[in-house]
Amino acid sequence: MGIVNIEDDLHEQVRRASKVSYRSINAQAAFWVRVGMLSEMHPTLSFVEIMERERRAAGVCAPAPADSDL
Repeated sequence: MGIVNIEDDLHEQVRRASKVSYRSINAQAAFWVRVGMLSEMHPTLSFVEIMERERRAAGVCAPAPADSDL
């Protein structure tokens, strides 16, 4: 664990995004770092594809939506 210095404007964006996603500021920053790292490592994958792989790797299975949900 360490300290990362970021610009004030970026910190403000992390703070705002953390409220929307119900994460702590640190958890939001860590999420963006991880997704950014995975995006650089796998540039042909979309955000949705990256998230699907991460959920699958974590064992998260979402049920298919019902016809009434569409």
